[in-house]
Amino acid sequence: MRASFVKMHGAGNDFAVFDERDDPLGLSAPQIAVLADRHRGIGCDQLISIEPSGRADAFMRIRNPDGSEAGACGNATRCVAMLLAAESGREMLAIETIAGVLPAEILGPDRVRVDMGAPRFAWNEIPLARPLDTLHLPPLGGQTDGAALSMGNPHVTFFVPDAESVPLADVGPPIERDPLFPERVNVGFATMLAPDRMRLRVWERGAGATRACGSAACAAVANASRRGLGSREMRVVMDGGTLEIAWHADGHVLMAGPVLTAFTGEIDLASYPP
Repeated sequence: MRASFVKMHGAGNDFAVFDERDDPLGLSAPQIAVLADRHRGIGCDQLISIEPSGRADAFMRIRNPDGSEAGACGNATRCVAMLLAAESGREMLAIETIAGVLPAEILGPDRVRVDMGAPRFAWNEIPLARPLDTLHLPPLGGQTDGAALSMGNPHVTFFVPDAESVPLADVGPPIERDPLFPERVNVGFATMLAPDRMRLRVWERGAGATRACGSAACAAVANASRRGLGSREMRVVMDGGTLEIAWHADGHVLMAGPVLTAFTGEIDLASYPP
C-alpha cells in the first residue's frame, strides 16, 4: 500500500502530513515510530493525519514518534490550515483536534495565525496528580519554581537565566515523566530578553527536543505574564524560528508564524509492517 504525504514545518517544528479523509491508513504505533525516525523513515517531530470532521473543515490527529497522541500542536495546525486553504481558496478555516476546534487565518503565502484557545490553570485541568499552586510548583528534576498550565496539553515552564545552557536531553525526560504529571508534560525553559521578547527551548512529551513548539510558546507567554515577567504579547525566539504570541483579554491565545513545505513524497507502507 502506497501513501502520499507532505513534509512541512512551522519554525523548524516538522511534520509528515497524511490526508486520510478518503482513505484511512490505520497506522499502528510501531509504524508511526519508524515513519517518524530520521534514519529509517520520513523523519518528523510528529506525524499528522487529516481526517473528516463534522464540526470543522477537517480533523487533525497528532501522533508523537513514540506512538502516543498529542492533544494540540499549534505549528501543525498552521501547516494543516495552509494545506486546506490551498485546496479551498479560503483564508479563514477551522480545524478540529481532540482538544477542540481551532480557528486559523492565512496571513500571507507562508504565514498563518491560529487561535489556540484559552489556557487552563487549575491543577486538575492540566492535570496534576494532586492539588498545588500551579504558578509555583515544588522542585522537579533539579529545577525549581516551575509554572504549569494546559493549552490542550500539559505544559510546565521554568524561567532560567540562560536557556541556551540547559541540557534538554538530561533534564527534560525526568520532568516529562515525573509522577506529578499523570499524562506526562511538555517542558519549557524560558529566558526573558525583554518585556516583549523571550528565548524558549522545549522538551516535548513523546517527541524529545524540538526546534519549536507552538503550544509551549503560548504556555510560556501566559506563565510569564502571570508571573509579571513580561507583557501579554511577545515574540518567542525558538531554535527553528520566531513565533508571535498574543494573550488577549478574552483569555484566548493567538499564535502567528511561518509555514513552509519542504517536499512531497510517497511511501510504501508495506515496508513498515504493523
